Amino acid sequence: MPNFKISRTSEDIKRELTDIMRGLKDPRISGLLSIVKLELSGDMSCCKIYVSSLEGMESTRQSVKGLTSAEGFIKRELSLRLRLRKTPELRFIADDSIEQSAKISRVLEEILPQEQENSGEQ
Repeated sequence: MPNFKISRTSEDIKRELTDIMRGLKDPRISGLLSIVKLELSGDMSCCKIYVSSLEGMESTRQSVKGLTSAEGFIKRELSLRLRLRKTPELRFIADDSIEQSAKISRVLEEILPQEQENSGEQ
């Protein structure tokens, strides 16, 4: 049986984290950083946040370092905004899915004009 409270809470956390991350002033944190996935444990004590950047994996790793150092501030802000009984521990994890999707998009854009040229010749 799915637990709707956990899924609702994880969506709330994701929404608030996105807003909090925009306001952080750490130069290590990329402006093009986005949350790819958020996993909240069943007892809501631990939260894994997968983040990715369009600027590449190295930028994502630097952003994770900045987010980890700002974890106390982020956790306090979440606590104030969501009024949870216990705010979960936050673990930021670098993910390269946005970079991979950008590469796939570029490859598809290269293939598409070639196919149109080939179909025009026949």
